[in-house]
Amino acid sequence: MRVAIVTSDARVYYLATKVLKEYRIPFHSLRVGDKIPFDVEVVLTSEADYDRVDFPVKVVVRNENFIDELLAKLEGRERFKRVYIAIDPGERPGLSVVADNRVLEVHHLKSPRDVEIILDLLEKYPGAKIKIGHGAKRQRVLMLKALADLLGYDYPITVVNESRTTPKVGGIDVSQVQDIVAAINIGLREGREVPIGELVEAKEPTKREIDDIKRRSRELSGNITISSKLAREVALGNLTLEEAIEKQRRRSR
Repeated sequence: MRVAIVTSDARVYYLATKVLKEYRIPFHSLRVGDKIPFDVEVVLTSEADYDRVDFPVKVVVRNENFIDELLAKLEGRERFKRVYIAIDPGERPGLSVVADNRVLEVHHLKSPRDVEIILDLLEKYPGAKIKIGHGAKRQRVLMLKALADLLGYDYPITVVNESRTTPKVGGIDVSQVQDIVAAINIGLREGREVPIGELVEAKEPTKREIDDIKRRSRELSGNITISSKLAREVALGNLTLEEAIEKQRRRSR
């Protein structure tokens, strides 16, 4: 057990134990003034207890972000050298945070426009860069436009060739597992950094692309075929397929 929680603050103790259990990091639970075991390398404590704890390596627990500093200290570094927020684009994008080739956390997003968590992660990991797979063009453009509205069209994004990043997986919730593993693999690969604006310049869709989107609208809705005009907006990344179906549904009433 390389970590000890030493605090009189119940909230800090609860938060620290919750996060440590999530990361499967074993720990000692101690009171302020208790003897700290010889195998402890880092002590977690509160701001109020910080000066009362006699130990050379301490991390203050204010919120869940303490885990980054803790992991860095356990690895003998003050901070991670490179942190990437990697995205596998799709209807429900997979997302990973990879720091110095180590996976810190993973997420499964609700839709391509579900980008608030990306902003939270950029705040949580200062200096982190965003990587995105080059596939799923329509959903990728939709997500990048949502990010551009918040970060600016000059914001740099690293595009990664995601060929063979998605493994074959058996069992329950296969697609979710595949999306997350693909996002991890994207985070581990090198890519080309370009401004978001360069990536959202969508070309005029072909008739085949339009027809494919209309076919998918029937599959998704069961009985509604969106118009070619709406399908074009979907292809350009201006609407989600669900939004286009709802617009078509309202027009048909």
